[in-house]
Amino acid sequence: YKECKKVKLNGAMKNQFERASLSIVLNLSEGSGKPTRKDRARFYFIAYGSLRETRTLLDLNGNMELNTKADKLGAYIWKLAHNPGGT
Repeated sequence: YKECKKVKLNGAMKNQFERASLSIVLNLSEGSGKPTRKDRARFYFIAYGSLRETRTLLDLNGNMELNTKADKLGAYIWKLAHNPGGT
């Protein structure tokens, strides 16, 4: 999220990018506190969707700098969503 705040975008794209990148962090955090695997997975999948949204905005803007990190983060979130652990 902190690195996303530094990305230069204009107008509505900047607003949407900041909201989507913040959504990743917040949904991962909220999901980790849920009592069931199903609840955790739901929040992790929302975080994954928000990551896809941020990637699209980076692509539209021609910003490839964060793509490698976003790929890794996407893989981690995808795994987490499919295996949310716990009971």
